[in-house]
Amino acid sequence: MTINPKNVSSEFLKIMLSRGFIQDCTDLAALDKELLSKGTPTAYVGYDATAESLHVGHLVNIMMLRWFQKCGGKPITLMGGGTTQIGDPSFRSDERPLLEIKKIEENIKSLKQIFSKYLEYDKIKNKALMVNNIDWLKNLEYLGFLRDFGRHFSINRMLSFDSVKSRLDRNQSLTFLEFNYMILQAYDFTELRRRYNCILQIGGSDQWGNIINGIDLTRKVLKEEIFGLTSPLLTTSDGKKMGKSQNGAIWLNKDLMSPYEFWQFWRNTSDQDVKKFLLLYTEIPTEECIALASLEGAKINEAKVVLANSVTSLCHGTDATEKAQQTSSRVFKNNDLDENLPAFELPHHELQPDISVIKLFVISGLSKSGKEVKRLITEKGLSYNNKIIDSYEGRLNRHDLQNPIKLSVGKKKHIMVKLKD
Repeated sequence: MTINPKNVSSEFLKIMLSRGFIQDCTDLAALDKELLSKGTPTAYVGYDATAESLHVGHLVNIMMLRWFQKCGGKPITLMGGGTTQIGDPSFRSDERPLLEIKKIEENIKSLKQIFSKYLEYDKIKNKALMVNNIDWLKNLEYLGFLRDFGRHFSINRMLSFDSVKSRLDRNQSLTFLEFNYMILQAYDFTELRRRYNCILQIGGSDQWGNIINGIDLTRKVLKEEIFGLTSPLLTTSDGKKMGKSQNGAIWLNKDLMSPYEFWQFWRNTSDQDVKKFLLLYTEIPTEECIALASLEGAKINEAKVVLANSVTSLCHGTDATEKAQQTSSRVFKNNDLDENLPAFELPHHELQPDISVIKLFVISGLSKSGKEVKRLITEKGLSYNNKIIDSYEGRLNRHDLQNPIKLSVGKKKHIMVKLKD
């Protein structure tokens, strides 16, 4: 959306526009007016509990809620205790695996710890709320729900949404269970308006159809206007989906990804992405972000360190950030084996009586396959305790692993390997 921030009056929308958060809005002018007229406007983002952690791909919307609260609004994090039992089909190629209710509850408990790092749920007037849609979905009577709400949904229109159409165009099955997800998410927005006077839903651009459904339903049932705001689905400059690395998702939970690995992900940002990431993922003033991103040559690395420090401090705290930066400095400048490096514990049974270097790189997660390891060896891209590996035939035994060793891919990816106790 290419609207000048000067053309809106609310502080929140000025920030959203100037920092590149907005892809689409149902009615920006009306939302601007509504935000200004409400003493404490309320907005929400919905999260299905499909995993025990969120990843960097969720971080844009979390930052939007954080800015919303900083601007005086009341953010709601809606946990999909009910909708997770169905699964969102948006732009998926297949049906999402169904989770047991106990696992969903465990995931929600874990996710709460992540949100508390970014949002204030206590101590301030506009404290955030965390609610669970199972509270209103679990007691719905099927016939009554169909009668009162089902009649407001047009199948023709729902089939036209890109999230559904793309699936059908590929002749991929869309189950009736998944199709109901859109109806229940729309109902969530209506309930949040009714219960908490929520006026705005924020989501990624893939949620546009679901958001529109909720706005239409609320208009028809409650005779009230609400709004939708979407953020762009981000890719890095090389076309990869934001939040993914060679070895998987960039998790926000330190138990799934260490603060050092998290810090390193941001430090390794490409030059072309520095400005965008500074604006979206930090609270550094816009002018300073632009100035940092304009640095050239080796100096751009200073901006990347600022980016890594800022994002990691929000997610893991300043102490963990300082340790991550210090570890990086020792590893890269002095080639040290630092205790804060990501660690892989090798089970004893893998040493029967030894293990090939190729297999060790694969099972430790540093490489995807033996074929990739061989290619990297040919390119002189792998090292063991800072020594280039130049043979496919290398093997390690218990004596070699009596002390921790460092495996490296290039100059940026390192892991400490030690025998499991």
